[in-house]
Amino acid sequence: MHNHTNHLIHETSPYLLQHAHNPVDWFPWSEEALEKARKENKPILVSIGYAACHWCHVMERESFEDEDTARIMNENFVNIKIDREERPDLDHIYMDAVQAMTGSGGWPLNVFLTPEGKPFYGGTYFPPKRAFNRPSWQEILLGIDRTFKESRDEVNKQAENLTEHILQSNSFGVQDAAGTSVISKEQLDMAFENIMNTADRGWGGFGKAPKFPQTFTIQFLLRSFRMAKLHQPGSSAGSPVQDRNEGKDQALLSINKMIEGGIYDQVGGGFARYSTDTEWLAPHFEKMLYDNALLVSVLSEAYQLTKEQRYKEVIVETMSFVRREMLHPAGGFYSALDADSEGEEGKFYVWEANEVRSIIGKDADIFCRFFDITEQGNWEGKNILRVKTPVEKFAEQNGIAVEELKRIVEEGNKKLLERRQKRIRPLLDDKIILGWNALMNTACSKAFMATGIIEYRDLAVDNMQFMLEKFGSGESNELNHTWKNDRAKYPGFLDDYAFLIQALIHLQEITGDTKWLEKAAQLTRFVVDQFGEEQDVFFYYTKKDQRDVIVRKKEVYDGAVPSGNSVMAYNLYHLSICFDKKEWRERSFKMVSALGQVIGRYPGSFGVWASLLLELVLGTLEVAIVGKNYSKLVHDLFKEYLPNRVLMMSETEKEEFPLLAGKKSTDIPLIYLCKDFVCQQPVTSIERFISLIDRH
Repeated sequence: MHNHTNHLIHETSPYLLQHAHNPVDWFPWSEEALEKARKENKPILVSIGYAACHWCHVMERESFEDEDTARIMNENFVNIKIDREERPDLDHIYMDAVQAMTGSGGWPLNVFLTPEGKPFYGGTYFPPKRAFNRPSWQEILLGIDRTFKESRDEVNKQAENLTEHILQSNSFGVQDAAGTSVISKEQLDMAFENIMNTADRGWGGFGKAPKFPQTFTIQFLLRSFRMAKLHQPGSSAGSPVQDRNEGKDQALLSINKMIEGGIYDQVGGGFARYSTDTEWLAPHFEKMLYDNALLVSVLSEAYQLTKEQRYKEVIVETMSFVRREMLHPAGGFYSALDADSEGEEGKFYVWEANEVRSIIGKDADIFCRFFDITEQGNWEGKNILRVKTPVEKFAEQNGIAVEELKRIVEEGNKKLLERRQKRIRPLLDDKIILGWNALMNTACSKAFMATGIIEYRDLAVDNMQFMLEKFGSGESNELNHTWKNDRAKYPGFLDDYAFLIQALIHLQEITGDTKWLEKAAQLTRFVVDQFGEEQDVFFYYTKKDQRDVIVRKKEVYDGAVPSGNSVMAYNLYHLSICFDKKEWRERSFKMVSALGQVIGRYPGSFGVWASLLLELVLGTLEVAIVGKNYSKLVHDLFKEYLPNRVLMMSETEKEEFPLLAGKKSTDIPLIYLCKDFVCQQPVTSIERFISLIDRH
């Protein structure tokens, strides 16, 4: 029995349900709550977090479960709880407000609004008693209540100023969209140099701790190396190719250090959110679907480039983790696994040396030395498995055959995983988010291309059918944002549509089924109509008929996930080639141009944009494979790293698609290549196709 139950009890979000029995009278974001604030003339407290957020749990335990604190909140405020993953539109707006007020942000995010929903004060975590140079939560509550009652004019003025600031932030200092000077090699060179200036040459990654994977930056460096090589074959020292070698090495170093570190789950596969230290040892243990999707995608590109077997192994291990722990029986992917279990961060994942030795048995000594497992521990008295010396070198140093070492590691990890499955598991955030599923769908396609493992292609097809069926509404292109308990909620946001269109483009490439491309075009037209406007090339985050936000924001920064605008710019460009849509191509160019020089100056925040800029400057390979029994040619092509290509395939010509039009069916399939408005004679083998690319 619970002493308290509030309005969150009917929600489906695990994060909101965690707060359903707080003594705080929480409401979900709803017209009921907003009307209550207006009617009672009370300020609104909006508290935003997510299920895998450690400090969100801490603040709940310290303050939201406290009866005295709850009494203050209930008497003086209308209290609204928001899952930022369900309502990223609201999170973006109020995070902007708090960053404008305090210079920083994060979660938990606590924002005070006027009864009209406009923010006037906010912050992140507040302790129950004054500490860390922060006032206590009760002090904040009482101070806000007093200010709202005694200085209402000042509160309203602050709210208007902040709302105006949020509106103005939509312009983000962009240049005239008509300019094209920024689409140049000079901007690419600037982006490359600024990335390398932040590179950690010893431990990989970029910048200092805490370290995030920065997959877009790694992807840009890999693509820069490969595309420069394609663009200028046979170049001599001092050429762009030589310059980009350094970037490729840094990208691969970053991947290597991550997959050797504690940020990678050596036992069960999959990546944690980020590392708290320089060496990638101690992660923040939450596992997010989108991180694993983005890392599988970039690992697939790295494997295509290098054929490094360890990259394939990590792809397989991570995909196994996703299928084992994050896959709904109907075909959707869950959102996240919490960092905490039994009230402790990381408890599910760390080990004591004597426990490992008892589980592993006779091979324990080698296993423990390989994974840096010691009696004193390498993290807070426990052990996070990590690899300090790569397999080949460790085997040589310890006088053991490489294959024998791999056997010990594989069998030992299997034993530890079996034991770990008996522990109390971290909370699973089991809501299913359309955009994150689309990112994972793209990862499945890329993993299939890189490894040839058929199950990944099948998984991508099944998941796409799930998304279109569960998130849609019949023949309409209207999509929802989340799905759980057979119920889809919240109108889809720009990210949802952009990531889904991207996934559809990749799915057409791995299946050859043009219905996926046609659906991508339908959704693109919908996005242009519902999220765009004639006077600006960028897209809004919310649809034009959404009414429960105080402003419509435009997001352009690539952060933990790509921005919807950068992915839509990519989609418009690639689909313009597939459908010969000049207006889509021009809009993509204008979107990149409108950002001015910020892509070159701040590539860490514009990583996806930088890769698109790279393709716009160096050109796109337009590839068509036509003829009977083309599948072997396609699979051979997938093994090649050609990041700047658009691919279509068919057994027969298809006049409705420019890349397939006029190409007659033949018994021996032919590969057609066009680039920079010039087409080459078709060839019959991948070897001849690659040599054709290298000559042009």
